[in-house]
Amino acid sequence: MEEELTRSYITMPKGFKANGVSAGMKCHDLANINKDDPKSSYLDVGMVMSDTLCNVAGVYTSNLVKGHSLVRSIDIIENIGKARGIIVNSKVANAGVGAIGIEDATKVASCASSLLGCDAKEILTASTGVIGSRLPLDKITGVIPSLVEGLSESEESAHNAEYAMMTTDTVPKEVSAQIELSSGKTVTISGMAKGSGMIHPNLATMICVFTTDVGVESASLKKMLQKAVKYTFNRVSVDGDTSVCDMVVVLANGASGVCVEEGTEDYQLIEEALCKLAEDIARMLAADGEGATKFVEIEVRGAKDEKDAKLIVTSVARSPLCKTAFFGEDANIGRILTAVGYSGASFDPEKVDIRLSGLLMYKDGAAVAFDEEEASRLLACHDIKVDITLYEGDAYDRMFTCDFSYDYVKINGSYRS
Repeated sequence: MEEELTRSYITMPKGFKANGVSAGMKCHDLANINKDDPKSSYLDVGMVMSDTLCNVAGVYTSNLVKGHSLVRSIDIIENIGKARGIIVNSKVANAGVGAIGIEDATKVASCASSLLGCDAKEILTASTGVIGSRLPLDKITGVIPSLVEGLSESEESAHNAEYAMMTTDTVPKEVSAQIELSSGKTVTISGMAKGSGMIHPNLATMICVFTTDVGVESASLKKMLQKAVKYTFNRVSVDGDTSVCDMVVVLANGASGVCVEEGTEDYQLIEEALCKLAEDIARMLAADGEGATKFVEIEVRGAKDEKDAKLIVTSVARSPLCKTAFFGEDANIGRILTAVGYSGASFDPEKVDIRLSGLLMYKDGAAVAFDEEEASRLLACHDIKVDITLYEGDAYDRMFTCDFSYDYVKINGSYRS
């Protein structure tokens, strides 16, 4: 049984500590930081660490170009499968700078490991921000002693680690759940993420860290994570761009004293909880899309097969004309229909139904009369639902997205500044 928690932070599972500090990448004048400002405006280096070695699994951006901090972490996760924790920096992506990027990430990990008394390969690295600039090593290594010294299981320290990851995010993204197993024992899973723009499957400008105090072998943990990601993180599209630095990683330290194996009831309970938490974060990512004013969920039913279902939800989610119509609260059903039509899916155009937040607007291949006032009321809501029914088979899919507002252009027109 899974228990939803009203408070969530990454150190809720036993044996984990976290912290976040400012290295001056977001705020150059450290001496005059305004403590009344959001912490995400100046914290820029975060860490999550386990007291003991964890089994670890990850999934990564599908972009052929990958950031150097990420490349280093992929090597550790795929070839060793164990880690103590992760260091994440924002503002500088450590991507597109050549082999020196991996050396820089290794130096950051080595600086921390020397203070923690562990091997540098036990510390994963992740970076997010502007592509094409080297990590400012002096700044980052200069604050690692305070980062390590301040590691704590406290809620404040955990939140600080989340704030340090955030770039254009406007809200933190943190989730937790406690799961009562068949034995009556309770284990915990927590997650934290950043991501607001340059988001599109498969993975995007998101970094997500999950922690759990249940013991799961690395190979099983990877299967569990891949299942959790398939219809959650890989069903989020903010702007159709897939970035180069991004991953979802889960650290399992077994500190609860409980280990689960594939095929058991307890394994299934853990897997279901991880899937649910991944969906919660995926919804947060879409709702916090850069400049977003609307959260949009797109569902297709009755597609011929899974491929066609995915093609359709993806096409609608990434259509600038659909997304601007959602922003303008314009019930322009023709834009949705057009995106369905050019998606590449196979279907009979004379057998298509479309509903906006439950209001039927298109049936059997033709627009139908609808109440414009009711449509305006539904589109004025923050959450909008698009339902598309094809009558070609029984395949289903869904996508989370958001609208395109004026602010999206402003944010991305001057991102480097």
